[in-house]
Amino acid sequence: MKKNIIKFSFLFLFAAFLLSGCTDKFEEINTDPDRAKDAPATNVLAFVLRYWTATMHDPWNDMNEPSSYGGYIAKIQYIDEARYAFRPGVVENKWYYTYITLNNVNEIIVKAEAEENTNMLAVAKTMRAYIFQTATDTWRDIPYTDALKIKEGTLLPKYDKQEDIYPALLAELKSAADLLQNGNGDLGDGDILFNGDTKKWQKFTNSLRLRLAMRISEVNKPLASSTVSEVLGNPAKYPIMASNDDNAFFWWPGASPYEEPWYADYKGRDDHGVSDVLVNVLLEFEDPRIDVYAIPAKSDGKYRGFIIGAAAQPSLASISRIGKRFRMESAGFSPYMRCSEVMFHIAEAAKKGMNTGSYTAESAYNEGVKASMLENEIEQDVITAYLAGKGKFDGTLEQIYLQEWIAMFKQGMEGWSLYRRTGIPKTHYIAPGTTYTGHNSPPFRYPYPQSELTLNGANSKPFQDEVIDDFWGKKMWWDTRTGVN
Repeated sequence: MKKNIIKFSFLFLFAAFLLSGCTDKFEEINTDPDRAKDAPATNVLAFVLRYWTATMHDPWNDMNEPSSYGGYIAKIQYIDEARYAFRPGVVENKWYYTYITLNNVNEIIVKAEAEENTNMLAVAKTMRAYIFQTATDTWRDIPYTDALKIKEGTLLPKYDKQEDIYPALLAELKSAADLLQNGNGDLGDGDILFNGDTKKWQKFTNSLRLRLAMRISEVNKPLASSTVSEVLGNPAKYPIMASNDDNAFFWWPGASPYEEPWYADYKGRDDHGVSDVLVNVLLEFEDPRIDVYAIPAKSDGKYRGFIIGAAAQPSLASISRIGKRFRMESAGFSPYMRCSEVMFHIAEAAKKGMNTGSYTAESAYNEGVKASMLENEIEQDVITAYLAGKGKFDGTLEQIYLQEWIAMFKQGMEGWSLYRRTGIPKTHYIAPGTTYTGHNSPPFRYPYPQSELTLNGANSKPFQDEVIDDFWGKKMWWDTRTGVN
Protein backbone atom coordinates (compact mmCIF):
# COMPACT_ATOMS: atom_id res chain seq x y z
CA MET A 1 0.00 0.00 0.00
CA LYS A 2 2.72 2.46 0.98
CA LYS A 3 4.57 1.75 -2.27
CA ASN A 4 1.41 2.50 -4.27
CA ILE A 5 0.84 5.78 -2.43
CA ILE A 6 4.40 6.89 -3.12
CA LYS A 7 3.93 5.96 -6.77
CA PHE A 8 0.68 7.95 -6.99
CA SER A 9 2.25 10.99 -5.32
CA PHE A 10 5.34 11.02 -7.52
CA LEU A 11 3.36 10.68 -10.73
CA PHE A 12 0.90 13.43 -9.84
CA LEU A 13 3.51 15.87 -8.60
CA PHE A 14 5.54 15.46 -11.77
CA ALA A 15 2.59 15.74 -14.14
CA ALA A 16 1.54 19.31 -14.96
CA PHE A 17 -1.27 21.09 -16.71
CA LEU A 18 0.24 21.38 -20.18
CA LEU A 19 -1.89 24.13 -21.65
CA SER A 20 -0.73 27.05 -23.79
CA GLY A 21 -2.34 30.43 -24.10
CA CYS A 22 -2.83 33.17 -26.61
CA THR A 23 -0.16 35.79 -25.88
CA ASP A 24 3.24 35.93 -27.55
CA LYS A 25 5.01 35.78 -24.17
CA PHE A 26 2.66 33.38 -22.44
CA GLU A 27 5.28 30.70 -21.87
CA GLU A 28 7.79 33.18 -20.51
CA ILE A 29 5.26 34.84 -18.21
CA ASN A 30 3.77 31.61 -16.95
CA THR A 31 6.92 29.54 -16.47
CA ASP A 32 7.58 28.47 -12.92
CA PRO A 33 11.33 27.88 -12.57
CA ASP A 34 10.71 25.45 -9.71
CA ARG A 35 8.44 23.13 -11.69
CA ALA A 36 9.17 20.58 -14.40
CA LYS A 37 9.06 22.08 -17.88
CA ASP A 38 7.72 18.90 -19.36
CA ALA A 39 6.34 15.58 -18.18
CA PRO A 40 6.54 12.15 -19.78
CA ALA A 41 3.35 10.86 -21.33
CA THR A 42 3.00 8.20 -18.65
CA ASN A 43 2.95 10.84 -15.91
CA VAL A 44 0.30 12.83 -17.73
CA LEU A 45 -1.71 9.62 -18.11
CA ALA A 46 -1.54 9.08 -14.34
CA PHE A 47 -2.73 12.64 -13.79
CA VAL A 48 -5.62 12.21 -16.24
CA LEU A 49 -6.83 8.96 -14.71
CA ARG A 50 -6.63 10.15 -11.13
CA TYR A 51 -7.96 13.69 -11.76
CA TRP A 52 -10.89 12.52 -13.86
CA THR A 53 -11.86 9.86 -11.34
CA ALA A 54 -11.48 12.14 -8.33
CA THR A 55 -13.60 14.89 -9.85
CA MET A 56 -16.29 12.87 -11.64
CA HIS A 57 -16.90 10.08 -9.13
CA ASP A 58 -17.14 12.24 -6.02
CA PRO A 59 -20.26 13.36 -4.12
CA TRP A 60 -20.63 16.57 -6.15
CA ASN A 61 -20.46 15.14 -9.66
CA ASP A 62 -21.91 11.71 -9.02
CA MET A 63 -23.85 11.10 -5.81
CA ASN A 64 -25.72 14.39 -5.51
CA GLU A 65 -26.98 14.60 -9.08
CA PRO A 66 -26.35 11.83 -11.68
CA SER A 67 -26.89 9.01 -9.17
CA SER A 68 -29.99 10.82 -7.95
CA TYR A 69 -31.28 11.65 -11.45
CA GLY A 70 -30.69 7.99 -12.35
CA GLY A 71 -32.80 6.78 -9.42
CA TYR A 72 -30.12 5.14 -7.27
CA ILE A 73 -29.41 7.54 -4.42
CA ALA A 74 -31.47 9.99 -2.39
CA LYS A 75 -30.06 12.88 -0.46
CA ILE A 76 -31.29 12.60 3.09
CA GLN A 77 -29.86 15.88 4.39
CA TYR A 78 -29.02 19.12 2.56
CA ILE A 79 -31.48 17.85 0.02
CA ASP A 80 -31.51 20.69 -2.53
CA GLU A 81 -29.63 18.89 -5.33
CA ALA A 82 -32.13 16.02 -5.26
CA ARG A 83 -34.80 18.63 -6.02
CA TYR A 84 -32.72 20.04 -8.90
CA ALA A 85 -31.70 23.18 -6.99
CA PHE A 86 -28.23 23.08 -8.50
CA ARG A 87 -25.19 25.06 -7.40
CA PRO A 88 -23.80 27.13 -10.31
CA GLY A 89 -20.26 26.57 -9.04
CA VAL A 90 -20.65 22.80 -9.30
CA VAL A 91 -21.76 23.10 -12.93
CA GLU A 92 -18.87 25.46 -13.67
CA ASN A 93 -16.43 23.03 -12.10
CA LYS A 94 -17.73 20.03 -14.00
CA TRP A 95 -17.28 21.85 -17.30
CA TYR A 96 -13.78 22.96 -16.27
CA TYR A 97 -12.75 19.53 -15.03
CA THR A 98 -13.91 18.00 -18.31
CA TYR A 99 -12.00 20.29 -20.62
CA ILE A 100 -8.84 20.58 -18.53
CA THR A 101 -8.67 16.79 -18.52
CA LEU A 102 -9.27 16.62 -22.26
CA ASN A 103 -6.45 19.10 -22.90
CA ASN A 104 -4.12 16.89 -20.91
CA VAL A 105 -5.26 13.88 -22.91
CA ASN A 106 -4.34 15.79 -26.04
CA GLU A 107 -0.84 16.30 -24.64
CA ILE A 108 -0.52 12.54 -24.26
CA ILE A 109 -1.52 12.16 -27.91
CA VAL A 110 1.11 14.67 -29.04
CA LYS A 111 3.82 12.91 -27.05
CA ALA A 112 2.73 9.43 -28.10
CA GLU A 113 2.77 10.40 -31.78
CA ALA A 114 6.22 11.97 -31.44
CA GLU A 115 7.54 8.82 -29.77
CA GLU A 116 5.65 6.48 -32.14
CA ASN A 117 4.16 4.78 -29.09
CA THR A 118 0.97 3.43 -30.65
CA ASN A 119 -0.25 1.79 -27.44
CA MET A 120 -0.09 5.08 -25.57
CA LEU A 121 -1.76 6.82 -28.51
CA ALA A 122 -4.59 4.29 -28.49
CA VAL A 123 -5.11 4.61 -24.74
CA ALA A 124 -5.29 8.40 -25.05
CA LYS A 125 -7.81 8.12 -27.88
CA THR A 126 -9.94 5.80 -25.79
CA MET A 127 -9.86 8.18 -22.85
CA ARG A 128 -10.67 11.15 -25.08
CA ALA A 129 -13.71 9.36 -26.49
CA TYR A 130 -14.78 8.19 -23.02
CA ILE A 131 -14.58 11.69 -21.55
CA PHE A 132 -16.33 13.33 -24.49
CA GLN A 133 -19.08 10.70 -24.26
CA THR A 134 -19.63 11.64 -20.63
CA ALA A 135 -19.63 15.33 -21.51
CA THR A 136 -22.13 15.13 -24.36
CA ASP A 137 -24.39 12.90 -22.27
CA THR A 138 -24.26 15.61 -19.60
CA TRP A 139 -24.98 18.71 -21.71
CA ARG A 140 -25.91 17.25 -25.12
CA ASP A 141 -24.48 19.77 -27.64
CA ILE A 142 -20.98 20.89 -26.64
CA PRO A 143 -17.70 22.16 -28.13
CA TYR A 144 -16.10 19.13 -29.77
CA THR A 145 -14.42 19.77 -33.13
CA ASP A 146 -12.82 23.04 -31.99
CA ALA A 147 -12.73 22.28 -28.28
CA LEU A 148 -9.06 21.36 -27.99
CA LYS A 149 -7.51 23.90 -30.36
CA ILE A 150 -6.34 26.44 -27.80
CA LYS A 151 -2.75 26.15 -29.04
CA GLU A 152 -4.00 27.07 -32.47
CA GLY A 153 -5.60 30.21 -31.07
CA THR A 154 -9.21 28.96 -30.85
CA LEU A 155 -10.42 30.47 -27.60
CA LEU A 156 -14.14 30.48 -28.40
CA PRO A 157 -14.89 27.05 -29.84
CA LYS A 158 -18.01 26.37 -31.84
CA TYR A 159 -20.57 23.88 -30.58
CA ASP A 160 -21.26 20.53 -32.23
CA LYS A 161 -24.55 18.67 -32.14
CA GLN A 162 -24.69 15.35 -30.34
CA GLU A 163 -25.87 13.81 -33.61
CA ASP A 164 -22.42 14.57 -35.04
CA ILE A 165 -20.40 13.86 -31.91
CA TYR A 166 -21.46 10.24 -31.42
CA PRO A 167 -20.39 9.00 -34.89
CA ALA A 168 -17.07 10.80 -34.42
CA LEU A 169 -16.54 9.11 -31.05
CA LEU A 170 -17.26 5.70 -32.54
CA ALA A 171 -14.72 6.40 -35.27
CA GLU A 172 -12.14 7.42 -32.67
CA LEU A 173 -12.73 4.25 -30.66
CA LYS A 174 -12.36 2.12 -33.79
CA SER A 175 -9.06 3.88 -34.50
CA ALA A 176 -7.91 3.11 -30.95
CA ALA A 177 -9.02 -0.52 -31.24
CA ASP A 178 -7.11 -0.98 -34.48
CA LEU A 179 -3.97 0.56 -32.98
CA LEU A 180 -4.16 -1.71 -29.94
CA GLN A 181 -4.45 -4.84 -32.04
CA ASN A 182 -0.79 -4.73 -33.04
CA GLY A 183 0.39 -1.84 -30.91
CA ASN A 184 3.87 -1.16 -29.63
CA GLY A 185 5.27 0.87 -26.78
CA ASP A 186 5.11 0.81 -23.00
CA LEU A 187 2.40 2.56 -21.00
CA GLY A 188 4.70 2.93 -18.01
CA ASP A 189 3.81 3.31 -14.35
CA GLY A 190 1.25 5.97 -15.20
CA ASP A 191 -1.33 3.41 -16.25
CA ILE A 192 -3.00 3.23 -12.86
CA LEU A 193 -6.21 1.82 -14.37
CA PHE A 194 -4.94 -1.43 -15.93
CA ASN A 195 -1.29 -1.45 -14.81
CA GLY A 196 0.07 -1.47 -18.34
CA ASP A 197 -2.08 -4.36 -19.57
CA THR A 198 -2.85 -3.36 -23.16
CA LYS A 199 -5.13 -6.38 -23.59
CA LYS A 200 -7.45 -4.95 -20.96
CA TRP A 201 -7.34 -1.54 -22.65
CA GLN A 202 -8.28 -3.32 -25.86
CA LYS A 203 -11.28 -4.93 -24.18
CA PHE A 204 -12.31 -1.63 -22.59
CA THR A 205 -12.09 0.18 -25.93
CA ASN A 206 -14.23 -2.35 -27.79
CA SER A 207 -16.71 -2.55 -24.93
CA LEU A 208 -17.12 1.22 -25.09
CA ARG A 209 -17.90 0.85 -28.78
CA LEU A 210 -20.80 -1.41 -27.82
CA ARG A 211 -22.00 1.09 -25.19
CA LEU A 212 -22.11 3.93 -27.71
CA ALA A 213 -23.59 1.75 -30.43
CA MET A 214 -26.52 0.63 -28.31
CA ARG A 215 -27.11 4.14 -27.03
CA ILE A 216 -27.82 5.32 -30.57
CA SER A 217 -29.52 2.11 -31.68
CA GLU A 218 -32.95 3.77 -32.01
CA VAL A 219 -31.71 6.90 -33.80
CA ASN A 220 -28.96 5.52 -36.07
CA LYS A 221 -29.55 1.80 -36.32
CA PRO A 222 -27.26 1.27 -39.35
CA LEU A 223 -24.21 2.64 -37.50
CA ALA A 224 -25.15 0.84 -34.30
CA SER A 225 -25.70 -2.45 -36.10
CA SER A 226 -22.50 -2.27 -38.15
CA THR A 227 -20.49 -1.48 -35.02
CA VAL A 228 -21.96 -4.41 -33.11
CA SER A 229 -21.41 -6.74 -36.05
CA GLU A 230 -17.79 -5.65 -36.49
CA VAL A 231 -16.91 -6.02 -32.81
CA LEU A 232 -18.75 -9.23 -32.02
CA GLY A 233 -18.08 -10.77 -35.42
CA ASN A 234 -14.32 -10.72 -34.90
CA PRO A 235 -13.51 -11.45 -31.24
CA ALA A 236 -9.85 -12.15 -32.02
CA LYS A 237 -9.36 -8.67 -33.44
CA TYR A 238 -11.85 -6.86 -31.22
CA PRO A 239 -12.01 -8.60 -27.81
CA ILE A 240 -14.47 -7.31 -25.23
CA MET A 241 -14.82 -7.57 -21.46
CA ALA A 242 -15.60 -11.23 -20.79
CA SER A 243 -15.36 -11.48 -17.00
CA ASN A 244 -15.12 -9.28 -13.94
CA ASP A 245 -11.33 -9.51 -14.22
CA ASP A 246 -11.74 -7.15 -17.19
CA ASN A 247 -13.78 -4.51 -15.32
CA ALA A 248 -12.52 -0.96 -15.77
CA PHE A 249 -12.38 -0.08 -12.07
CA PHE A 250 -10.11 2.61 -10.69
CA TRP A 251 -8.88 1.19 -7.40
CA TRP A 252 -7.81 3.75 -4.81
CA PRO A 253 -4.69 3.18 -2.65
CA GLY A 254 -6.73 3.92 0.46
CA ALA A 255 -4.66 6.46 2.41
CA SER A 256 -5.29 10.21 2.35
CA PRO A 257 -5.33 11.99 -0.05
CA TYR A 258 -5.89 8.94 -2.24
CA GLU A 259 -9.03 7.54 -0.65
CA GLU A 260 -12.08 6.45 -2.60
CA PRO A 261 -14.25 9.62 -2.90
CA TRP A 262 -17.50 8.15 -1.51
CA TYR A 263 -15.55 6.89 1.49
CA ALA A 264 -13.83 10.23 2.00
CA ASP A 265 -17.28 11.84 2.13
CA TYR A 266 -18.63 9.13 4.43
CA LYS A 267 -15.95 9.83 7.04
CA GLY A 268 -17.44 13.21 7.87
CA ARG A 269 -20.95 13.34 6.43
CA ASP A 270 -24.26 11.49 6.38
CA ASP A 271 -26.08 13.10 3.45
CA HIS A 272 -26.96 10.11 1.26
CA GLY A 273 -29.17 7.06 1.44
CA VAL A 274 -30.35 4.42 -0.99
CA SER A 275 -33.42 5.51 -2.94
CA ASP A 276 -36.82 3.94 -2.61
CA VAL A 277 -36.70 3.21 -6.35
CA LEU A 278 -33.68 0.92 -6.00
CA VAL A 279 -34.70 -0.69 -2.71
CA ASN A 280 -38.22 -1.44 -3.92
CA VAL A 281 -36.98 -3.04 -7.16
CA LEU A 282 -34.55 -5.24 -5.26
CA LEU A 283 -37.22 -6.25 -2.76
CA GLU A 284 -39.77 -6.99 -5.48
CA PHE A 285 -37.41 -9.39 -7.21
CA GLU A 286 -36.04 -10.83 -3.98
CA ASP A 287 -32.65 -9.81 -5.31
CA PRO A 288 -29.73 -10.95 -3.11
CA ARG A 289 -27.71 -7.88 -4.10
CA ILE A 290 -29.79 -5.83 -1.68
CA ASP A 291 -27.58 -7.08 1.17
CA VAL A 292 -24.57 -5.56 -0.61
CA TYR A 293 -26.12 -2.40 -2.02
CA ALA A 294 -27.86 -1.27 1.17
CA ILE A 295 -27.65 -1.41 4.95
CA PRO A 296 -30.83 -2.22 6.88
CA ALA A 297 -32.49 0.65 8.73
CA LYS A 298 -31.28 1.07 12.29
CA SER A 299 -34.80 1.43 13.62
CA ASP A 300 -36.17 -1.97 12.64
CA GLY A 301 -33.57 -3.82 10.54
CA LYS A 302 -35.64 -3.55 7.37
CA TYR A 303 -34.56 -2.31 3.96
CA ARG A 304 -36.28 0.96 3.26
CA GLY A 305 -35.36 3.60 0.68
CA PHE A 306 -35.61 7.37 0.92
CA ILE A 307 -37.90 9.32 -1.43
CA ILE A 308 -35.76 11.32 -3.86
CA GLY A 309 -36.29 15.02 -3.19
CA ALA A 310 -39.49 14.78 -1.14
CA ALA A 311 -40.32 17.60 1.24
CA ALA A 312 -41.60 15.22 3.92
CA GLN A 313 -39.40 12.25 4.75
CA PRO A 314 -39.30 9.42 7.30
CA SER A 315 -36.82 9.61 10.15
CA LEU A 316 -33.16 9.01 9.29
CA ALA A 317 -33.05 5.94 11.50
CA SER A 318 -35.74 4.27 9.42
CA ILE A 319 -34.01 4.32 6.03
CA SER A 320 -31.18 2.33 4.46
CA ARG A 321 -27.72 3.76 3.93
CA ILE A 322 -25.39 2.83 1.07
CA GLY A 323 -23.76 -0.59 1.43
CA LYS A 324 -20.27 -1.03 2.83
CA ARG A 325 -18.71 -2.23 -0.44
CA PHE A 326 -19.67 0.96 -2.21
CA ARG A 327 -19.04 3.59 0.43
CA MET A 328 -17.13 2.38 3.46
CA GLU A 329 -13.84 1.15 2.02
CA SER A 330 -11.00 3.65 1.77
CA ALA A 331 -9.30 1.47 -0.85
CA GLY A 332 -12.54 1.11 -2.77
CA PHE A 333 -13.24 1.47 -6.47
CA SER A 334 -14.67 4.00 -8.91
CA PRO A 335 -16.25 2.16 -11.87
CA TYR A 336 -15.74 3.26 -15.47
CA MET A 337 -17.35 0.17 -17.01
CA ARG A 338 -18.33 -3.36 -16.01
CA CYS A 339 -18.44 -6.69 -17.81
CA SER A 340 -22.09 -7.01 -16.77
CA GLU A 341 -22.96 -3.79 -18.60
CA VAL A 342 -21.33 -5.15 -21.75
CA MET A 343 -23.34 -8.36 -21.58
CA PHE A 344 -26.59 -6.42 -21.31
CA HIS A 345 -25.63 -4.35 -24.36
CA ILE A 346 -25.15 -7.61 -26.25
CA ALA A 347 -28.48 -8.97 -24.99
CA GLU A 348 -30.20 -5.79 -26.20
CA ALA A 349 -28.45 -5.99 -29.57
CA ALA A 350 -29.48 -9.63 -30.02
CA LYS A 351 -33.06 -8.82 -29.07
CA LYS A 352 -33.05 -6.07 -31.71
CA GLY A 353 -31.93 -8.52 -34.37
CA MET A 354 -28.30 -7.45 -34.69
CA ASN A 355 -25.45 -9.82 -35.44
CA THR A 356 -24.09 -10.79 -32.02
CA GLY A 357 -21.99 -13.78 -33.02
CA SER A 358 -22.33 -16.70 -30.64
CA TYR A 359 -24.47 -14.76 -28.15
CA THR A 360 -28.25 -14.94 -27.96
CA ALA A 361 -30.33 -12.44 -26.05
CA GLU A 362 -30.91 -15.01 -23.31
CA SER A 363 -27.32 -16.19 -23.00
CA ALA A 364 -25.98 -12.63 -22.85
CA TYR A 365 -28.67 -11.66 -20.33
CA ASN A 366 -27.76 -14.62 -18.11
CA GLU A 367 -24.07 -13.73 -18.36
CA GLY A 368 -24.85 -10.13 -17.39
CA VAL A 369 -26.81 -11.12 -14.31
CA LYS A 370 -24.18 -13.67 -13.33
CA ALA A 371 -21.32 -11.16 -13.72
CA SER A 372 -23.12 -8.60 -11.56
CA MET A 373 -23.91 -11.16 -8.89
CA LEU A 374 -20.34 -12.51 -8.82
CA GLU A 375 -18.95 -9.00 -8.64
CA ASN A 376 -21.01 -8.55 -5.50
CA GLU A 377 -19.84 -11.90 -4.08
CA ILE A 378 -23.17 -13.69 -4.39
CA GLU A 379 -22.79 -17.47 -4.16
CA GLN A 380 -23.24 -19.53 -7.33
CA ASP A 381 -26.18 -21.56 -5.98
CA VAL A 382 -28.00 -18.32 -5.16
CA ILE A 383 -27.32 -17.01 -8.67
CA THR A 384 -28.63 -20.22 -10.20
CA ALA A 385 -31.80 -20.03 -8.14
CA TYR A 386 -32.32 -16.36 -9.06
CA LEU A 387 -31.98 -17.06 -12.79
CA ALA A 388 -34.47 -19.88 -12.46
CA GLY A 389 -36.89 -17.79 -10.41
CA LYS A 390 -37.48 -14.03 -10.14
CA GLY A 391 -34.63 -13.24 -12.52
CA LYS A 392 -35.53 -15.80 -15.20
CA PHE A 393 -35.25 -14.34 -18.69
CA ASP A 394 -38.65 -13.40 -20.08
CA GLY A 395 -37.53 -12.25 -23.53
CA THR A 396 -38.31 -8.55 -23.08
CA LEU A 397 -36.14 -5.49 -23.54
CA GLU A 398 -37.67 -4.08 -20.38
CA GLN A 399 -36.16 -6.88 -18.30
CA ILE A 400 -32.74 -6.48 -19.96
CA TYR A 401 -32.79 -2.73 -19.24
CA LEU A 402 -33.90 -3.22 -15.65
CA GLN A 403 -31.16 -5.73 -14.90
CA GLU A 404 -28.60 -3.46 -16.55
CA TRP A 405 -29.79 -0.58 -14.38
CA ILE A 406 -29.48 -2.69 -11.23
CA ALA A 407 -25.98 -3.83 -12.19
CA MET A 408 -24.71 -0.29 -12.78
CA PHE A 409 -25.07 0.92 -9.20
CA LYS A 410 -22.32 3.50 -8.57
CA GLN A 411 -22.24 4.38 -12.26
CA GLY A 412 -24.58 7.33 -11.83
CA MET A 413 -24.03 8.88 -15.26
CA GLU A 414 -24.66 5.60 -17.07
CA GLY A 415 -27.73 4.76 -15.00
CA TRP A 416 -29.15 8.22 -15.69
CA SER A 417 -28.45 7.82 -19.41
CA LEU A 418 -30.11 4.41 -19.45
CA TYR A 419 -33.19 5.88 -17.81
CA ARG A 420 -33.31 8.80 -20.24
CA ARG A 421 -33.01 6.42 -23.19
CA THR A 422 -35.45 3.72 -22.05
CA GLY A 423 -37.64 5.04 -19.25
CA ILE A 424 -36.46 2.12 -17.09
CA PRO A 425 -37.02 1.70 -14.21
CA LYS A 426 -40.65 2.61 -14.76
CA THR A 427 -41.04 3.41 -11.05
CA HIS A 428 -38.62 6.35 -11.23
CA TYR A 429 -40.19 9.80 -10.87
CA ILE A 430 -39.60 13.52 -10.80
CA ALA A 431 -38.64 14.80 -7.35
CA PRO A 432 -41.87 15.74 -5.55
CA GLY A 433 -40.14 18.56 -3.69
CA THR A 434 -38.81 20.40 -6.74
CA THR A 435 -39.68 24.03 -7.39
CA TYR A 436 -39.69 23.38 -11.15
CA THR A 437 -43.29 22.88 -12.24
CA GLY A 438 -44.92 21.42 -15.33
CA HIS A 439 -42.46 18.56 -15.82
CA ASN A 440 -43.08 14.84 -15.53
CA SER A 441 -39.55 13.45 -15.85
CA PRO A 442 -36.26 13.87 -14.00
CA PRO A 443 -33.81 16.19 -15.80
CA PHE A 444 -32.89 15.67 -19.43
CA ARG A 445 -29.51 17.39 -19.06
CA TYR A 446 -27.27 19.66 -16.99
CA PRO A 447 -27.45 23.45 -17.28
CA TYR A 448 -24.70 25.11 -19.29
CA PRO A 449 -22.21 26.94 -17.05
CA GLN A 450 -22.77 30.68 -16.80
CA SER A 451 -19.18 31.42 -17.79
CA GLU A 452 -19.73 29.66 -21.11
CA LEU A 453 -22.91 31.62 -21.77
CA THR A 454 -21.08 34.85 -20.98
CA LEU A 455 -17.65 34.33 -22.54
CA ASN A 456 -18.67 32.14 -25.47
CA GLY A 457 -22.16 33.54 -25.89
CA ALA A 458 -22.24 33.71 -29.68
CA ASN A 459 -21.54 30.00 -30.02
CA SER A 460 -23.57 28.79 -27.05
CA LYS A 461 -26.68 30.97 -27.45
CA PRO A 462 -28.48 28.89 -30.13
CA PHE A 463 -28.16 25.84 -27.92
CA GLN A 464 -28.99 27.62 -24.69
CA ASP A 465 -32.16 28.94 -26.34
CA GLU A 466 -33.40 25.34 -26.59
CA VAL A 467 -33.10 24.79 -22.84
CA ILE A 468 -36.21 25.01 -20.67
CA ASP A 469 -36.03 25.49 -16.90
CA ASP A 470 -32.27 24.75 -16.83
CA PHE A 471 -32.76 20.97 -17.12
CA TRP A 472 -35.37 20.31 -19.79
CA GLY A 473 -36.28 21.28 -23.35
CA LYS A 474 -34.35 19.54 -26.10
CA LYS A 475 -33.82 15.87 -25.17
CA MET A 476 -30.65 13.92 -25.81
CA TRP A 477 -30.45 12.81 -29.44
CA TRP A 478 -30.74 9.19 -28.34
CA ASP A 479 -33.68 9.84 -25.99
CA THR A 480 -36.67 8.60 -27.97
CA ARG A 481 -39.17 8.57 -25.12
CA THR A 482 -42.51 10.17 -25.87
CA GLY A 483 -44.76 12.11 -23.55
CA VAL A 484 -41.96 13.41 -21.31
CA ASN A 485 -41.23 17.05 -20.62
